[in-house]
Amino acid sequence: MTSSCVKWNGERRLRPGHLAIVALVVLIAAGDHAIARSGQSERSVDSIESRTAGDPIMAIVSLRDQRITVYDAKGWILRAPVSSGQKGRETPAGIFSVIEKEEDHYSNLYDDAYMPHMQRITWSGIALHGGVLPGHPASHGCVRMPYDFAARLFDATAVGMRVIVAPGDVAPVELTHPALFQPKPGAAALAAARTAEAQEAAKKAAQARLAAGTAAREAARATAPARAAENLKLKAEAKLAATETALGSANSPEAKEQAEGAKAQAVARAAELQVQWDAAKADLQSKLDAVTSAREAAVAAETARAAAAEAARQVAREREPVSVLISRKTQRLYVRRAFEPIFESPVTIADPDRPIGTHVFTASEDSSDDAHLRWSVVSLGGERPPGGTVEPHGRARGSSGRDVEPVPTDSDNAKAALDRIVIPQDALDRIAGVAPRSSLIITDERLSPETGKGTEFVVLLSGEPQGGITSRRRGPRSDFRYARPRGAPFWHTPFGSAFSSW
Repeated sequence: MTSSCVKWNGERRLRPGHLAIVALVVLIAAGDHAIARSGQSERSVDSIESRTAGDPIMAIVSLRDQRITVYDAKGWILRAPVSSGQKGRETPAGIFSVIEKEEDHYSNLYDDAYMPHMQRITWSGIALHGGVLPGHPASHGCVRMPYDFAARLFDATAVGMRVIVAPGDVAPVELTHPALFQPKPGAAALAAARTAEAQEAAKKAAQARLAAGTAAREAARATAPARAAENLKLKAEAKLAATETALGSANSPEAKEQAEGAKAQAVARAAELQVQWDAAKADLQSKLDAVTSAREAAVAAETARAAAAEAARQVAREREPVSVLISRKTQRLYVRRAFEPIFESPVTIADPDRPIGTHVFTASEDSSDDAHLRWSVVSLGGERPPGGTVEPHGRARGSSGRDVEPVPTDSDNAKAALDRIVIPQDALDRIAGVAPRSSLIITDERLSPETGKGTEFVVLLSGEPQGGITSRRRGPRSDFRYARPRGAPFWHTPFGSAFSSW
């Protein structure tokens, strides 16, 4: 085979034809990079302008419309085009959450590919990140977003935010239902009281430590005078002993009289110094007693501070968002909080052989009543065309679907799903109070194996392609077991489960 390089004056030079090819490759690469960073990549990026946006609580990716929409508690706030997994490596439709964030991430699966502003949703490698958007599904399973949008979203979100990958574009709707949980009465007041008690206990503990330090310093200052008084007393006693010896050895009346006078003076001096020593010793002892008392008080105050802090933490933890998932496939209820399993329980679903759908209910604060929660729901599957999976809009069809508004969830269908659930009382009693960002998932599916250590609930829609997840190596082990821990029972809720931490 002919080499593509020839010798010329001792140097290797490309032939003119190859120079043209290299130049073309460089121009194409530069063009791709420019497109990736240009306004074409950022097309159709929208944000809400009619109100102040709140913190994101949910992102919905539409595979058909190749679009991501981010919602806060009041509605959508951000929207942008995406590029999901190509055929054979499809981004799996289902329910996920952000489990890890990394601003500058490089793939350990695909040749160290750069994935800026990565937000992981499975440990096996599915993520949201900035990337090139060719206008159709093109990734190996991840969801690529415009670079600038990915950076903006990265700064706005937190680990735990719900990510729903839907076959079509569906929007959450608000609903009310007697089975949806509300906060435990007085929970906010109790949390405030426990916090105030912890703060007061911490203040008292700090004061007690300061008092103990002050007592110790005063005792140290009293030690020197006491030692000086003791030394003077000892010297006076030694002098008295010397005068007694001199008196015993006096040979003349004059010497005896002189010795008796010296002894009298020594006795008086010794008595005086004894009084001073007794006073100094008593003062030192009182200060040492004060040190002991102050240290005991400091220990007691610290114990009280630790107990109050733990009580405040416990109340705060019970007010953290929780997740409950009810699976028709397994006829069980699962509860997680802060990415950790709490317990599972059997659950009764009326007419269990009939599909119930997949519904994600999310709690948010009611601005007019802090003792009440508002609920919204997103239902998956209803946007699927009859008899098949959802196919993304292609460029050849001339319609990206990005100008089509999301289909609102059918609230009646979601309420019908709630009507079919009966949760045992003991499970209700073990589910903690509901807080904003808690969630309840009702689904036909079983838990995905992706649910595990360091994850929220992961649910994959069985009727949709999952090539982007089945082709990947597993990350950290996700096996887990729902424990049935001992401890104080949780408060009773009217419906009986909890929800998802965002």
